[in-house]
Amino acid sequence: MKAVVWHDVGDIRLDTVPEPKIEQSTDAIVRITTAAICGTDLHFIRGTVPGMRPGLVLGHEGVGVVEEVGKNVRNFRRGDRVLLSAVLGCGSCAYCRAGYYAQCDTINPNGARSGTAFYGAPADNGSFNGLQAEYARVPYAHTNLFGLPASISDEQAIPLSDIYPTGYFGAVIAQVTDGDVVAVWGCGPVGQFAILSAFQRGAGRVLAIDGHADRLERARALGAEVINFNEVDPVDAIMELTRGIGPDRAIDAVGVDAESAKSGPAAAKARDTDELHRAELREIAPKTNEQNGHWRPGDAPTQAHHWAIETLAKAGTLAIIGVYPPTDRFFPIGTAMNKNLTINMGNGNHPRYIPKLLAMVESGVVKPEQMLTQHEPMREVMTAYEEFDMRKPGWLKVALNPSVN
Repeated sequence: MKAVVWHDVGDIRLDTVPEPKIEQSTDAIVRITTAAICGTDLHFIRGTVPGMRPGLVLGHEGVGVVEEVGKNVRNFRRGDRVLLSAVLGCGSCAYCRAGYYAQCDTINPNGARSGTAFYGAPADNGSFNGLQAEYARVPYAHTNLFGLPASISDEQAIPLSDIYPTGYFGAVIAQVTDGDVVAVWGCGPVGQFAILSAFQRGAGRVLAIDGHADRLERARALGAEVINFNEVDPVDAIMELTRGIGPDRAIDAVGVDAESAKSGPAAAKARDTDELHRAELREIAPKTNEQNGHWRPGDAPTQAHHWAIETLAKAGTLAIIGVYPPTDRFFPIGTAMNKNLTINMGNGNHPRYIPKLLAMVESGVVKPEQMLTQHEPMREVMTAYEEFDMRKPGWLKVALNPSVN
């Protein structure tokens, strides 16, 4: 079958690989009808999240049709149309029963203390072959698959594999409640859903911060008050908009590939910290492989949470859902402590939230397909990756059709 395979930093290929097979009685084999490219995939290619295994199939977002099930999968059968949760759990351990699927004791082959397991990810996360492929093996399928009604299309379902539940999780752990002023840092796909989710959980105002005008326009359409850090100093703007108090809650939806300001009043401050950020990047990503402008790591890896902590109201809450690797050890803990901030972070407990989000989509309350800006056949996947990597306008979220080669 055809699949997108990680070979090395800066080296991914569309390869022919063996089709997956049932390995455990709780497995299912799913024919992927729609996959997607995520910013997390770019971290692996840029080298800002190290630890990938050569030969691993990339991708953690998928919709498909069940082809085969193990004998202990009793809630699905061949022909069922399903959504695949990006984050994996066993459904039986104490953590899964409490809703902490991202900290399942069982599913990560590295052991109970090893943390989140997901598809197409580094060795520490289990090295499960990913979903940018024609077929995929789903472990503990009774927990990690969700049936789709005919009324929900692939385009509506694919954002619920990862980006919508991640954004929703961000609003949950930020403790957003009625009347809160919420700052969402980063208006990529996850940031867009964090904005939506903050409003769904009762936020009175949402401030959306990014450096890309097209993404900010989408945030504005969701009702957010937008701040372009390439036009204004975001710290000054937030203080002015909140009468010097700052937001009650902040959500970092950027992660390690954050960008510095390139123009406007914030750019001068950014140039003063360029060398510091370069030193941070050398430790965070010891191996990079930029090629003709592609796969270039963000030039300010700690910028988002520094700004977020600087602007938060005293005793506020910061939720970090943007991806940071274990090699990132540059967090402004002293500033956060001095302001009595609460910091919550982690990978989303997707199986906990997917049923609720599916119900909202089926009822017509939410139209997640509006986040999909490109639909590409598998044969064009390398071009799609390159365009998405450059953050070009119109490339907010890319859906892939693995069956079209």
